[in-house]
Amino acid sequence: MYKIQTSKLMKEIMGNYFLGMKEPSKKIAWCTSVGPAELLRSFGFEVHFPENHGALLGATRTANDLIPESAILGYSNDICSYLTADIGSYLTGQTPLKEHYGLNGPPKPDIIVYNTNQCREVQDWFSYFARELNCPVFGINPPRHVTEVTKEEIEDVSAQFKALIPLCEKVSGLKFDIDRFREVLKLSKEATDLWKQVLWTATKSPAPISFFDATIHMGPIVVLRGTQIAKDYYITLLKELTENVEKGIGFLEKEKSRIYWDGMPIWGKLRSLSDLFINNNSAVVASTYCNSWVFDAFDERNPFESSAQAYTEIFINRSEEAKQSILTQLVHDFRIDGMIFHDAKTCANNSNSRFGMPQRIQETLGIPTMVIEGDLCDLRFYSEGQSITKIETFIEQIESSGVYSH
Repeated sequence: MYKIQTSKLMKEIMGNYFLGMKEPSKKIAWCTSVGPAELLRSFGFEVHFPENHGALLGATRTANDLIPESAILGYSNDICSYLTADIGSYLTGQTPLKEHYGLNGPPKPDIIVYNTNQCREVQDWFSYFARELNCPVFGINPPRHVTEVTKEEIEDVSAQFKALIPLCEKVSGLKFDIDRFREVLKLSKEATDLWKQVLWTATKSPAPISFFDATIHMGPIVVLRGTQIAKDYYITLLKELTENVEKGIGFLEKEKSRIYWDGMPIWGKLRSLSDLFINNNSAVVASTYCNSWVFDAFDERNPFESSAQAYTEIFINRSEEAKQSILTQLVHDFRIDGMIFHDAKTCANNSNSRFGMPQRIQETLGIPTMVIEGDLCDLRFYSEGQSITKIETFIEQIESSGVYSH
């Protein structure tokens, strides 16, 4: 059975990351997953990402027990299930961090920072905890749904980054050091370049890493970017995957079809969905989601401007026109035979099937597309039997067409 051996190292690194935040002397910053982590790290903050905790709640299938708790406070069941599960976890004191790492919950923050480049929910989510924990909160609000990021927009977001500095200085007790910021951003750039190379190994056949594998191995680039640890991890992972490519070893011996997964993972069903595709000799080799932590624009020579550009031009924050162009290029790069669009019922911002995108992709690229309904954490929106039938029928449709990109 195919296994990525570097997974053992990844588990060790992620364990050390969580356990490291138990140290009482460390200052803690909470940050959105695509927020200014590098700037926060330059002040010596350990950084916690609530979305990562939300994904853990989904992957451990505890989210559905916690989501109703947030409804008592007036949070609707059709808003982000990361938000509702995370607040429910706080209200009940239930968290997988307790079982796995001996933590009673996420570390108490000294500062909370969010960026609405992903959605407006993060503002409400993080502001709730700022009120509840009596903690200073700072928000960055970039332009939304852009086709191309303009110079004026970069200047606007860059100014917002700079406006965060006085609060960081006050909370951390340290003066801002531009050289330290450059150093952290350089490490982040090096790690994200390696992460991109890791993902792009799946352009080869047989692919050495699947979308489902990548959702696990993305852990360090999410929570540890800007550190030597993350860079070293992806050097090791890339070496293993490159060697597998050279030896002709992949997670499938023979790929009968190559699939692109658009949108969020269904965290509580990663294993079963991975097995479903493998059993049908179909390789899910690329995704919108895992690419979210590829930041080509990072440049330590212009740390504020390049950070502003990188965090504003992320896929989720682009117009339909820009998204279609990006998806078209990825379909060509990864030689995709069909696209599955996940319509996550509590994540409209990262569900790209609601404005005709699947139909346009099918018409312009000539590949079949399919929409599957579900959610990132709330499994009440996911019908397993129906989804299995739809996916298997879709794979048969691709194979029966006899037209492959590879």
